[in-house]
Order: sequence, then structure tokens, then C-alpha cells
Amino acid sequence: MSEPATDGRLMRVDLRLIADMVEPHTRVLDIGCGEGELLDHLNQTKLVDGRGIELSMAGVRSAVAQGMSVIQGDADTDLKDYPSGAFDYVILSQTLQATRDPKGVLTHMLRIGRRAIVSFPNFGHWRVRWSLLRHGRMPNTENLSYQWYDTPNIHLCTILDFTDLCRSLGITVERAVSLDAEGRVRYDAGGLLANWLGEQAVFLLKRG
Repeated sequence: MSEPATDGRLMRVDLRLIADMVEPHTRVLDIGCGEGELLDHLNQTKLVDGRGIELSMAGVRSAVAQGMSVIQGDADTDLKDYPSGAFDYVILSQTLQATRDPKGVLTHMLRIGRRAIVSFPNFGHWRVRWSLLRHGRMPNTENLSYQWYDTPNIHLCTILDFTDLCRSLGITVERAVSLDAEGRVRYDAGGLLANWLGEQAVFLLKRG
């Protein structure tokens, strides 16, 4: 679901929430930035020094054609090459579950940046649980729309799984929100209610 951003353009709701968490005039790295929708919004509304990494060459070309600083790269292999503390914010939206090493990616994000912002679909949502219980097959929802055999998602997790990972890594959760099926902000993602009723979550993190 998309809603108007501050500049009047439509944006995915999780991207709008991420943008709201970023302070103006900061250094931002957007991992898996696609065609640069979020970067462009941040450049125009927050005047950030924005950079992007994107696996798809088509996405890189589109972003560069719009004047954004985006390079082709893979979160699993290329983050190690970035110096520590190079950015104020490192963003990973709807991509963590598609990485081969989520723990390593998250660790590098908080080495590279003072803060990290992560959004992901919640595999603990009640519709997902009910679909699996009722049909005995991998669930198929708007946020998890691929079939099991062609999905890029290889490490699906729940909100509780993610908070447990942050705790084990000594990561501080500064803010966490979850979104319902209509894309509305409904719940504090730190509670059990969010794990049942939130279809996706957005976390603002910092080193402990």
C-alpha cells in the first residue's frame, strides 16, 4: 500500500515511515535501493548525502539516470568493504529476509552506520499462521507473494525472531512499529500483539 509522502508523491508506507526516521543533512546508505525511490525522496526532502547499493543492474541504471549515486552490489558480500562509521543511517527495506547471512548483514550495517533502519514482512502474522494450519502449504500473501519454489526470501522471520536477534547482538531498538494489512501503523512492534497482528515491521536500531 502507498500513501502520499511529504512532497505529495505516492510512496510505500514502510518507506514513508523510514523517511520519517531519518534526520535532515545526514549521510545515508540505502541497501537494495531498487530504482532509488527512497533515496530520491530523502535527497529532496531531507537534503541528505544519499548513496545506494542495488543488486539489479536495471535498478542501478534507472537510479543513476535520475542523478542518484548508486552502485551495483550485494549486501551479503560487499558491506565488509565499507569503512566503519561512514554513514549516519544504513537502510535495508524489505530485503533482510532475502539475504544469505541476515546476522552478518545486520552486524555490518551497525558497524558502517551510527543507526540502522530495517523493515521486513512478519511471518508470525495470524493470516500466515492460519494459512499454513488450514492448507498445509507455504502461505501466499500480499507481502509474501512468491511461491515457495521461486521466492527470493530464504530467511523468513517473525517480529519476535528479529527482536531476539537484536538482543543477542547487543543492538538497541530505538523505535519499532508494525503495520496492519491495510498498511496503517497500528502497534508497537516490541509487543506480542504486533507479532500476531502486524503484517510488516519497521525498526530503528543503534549499537548498544
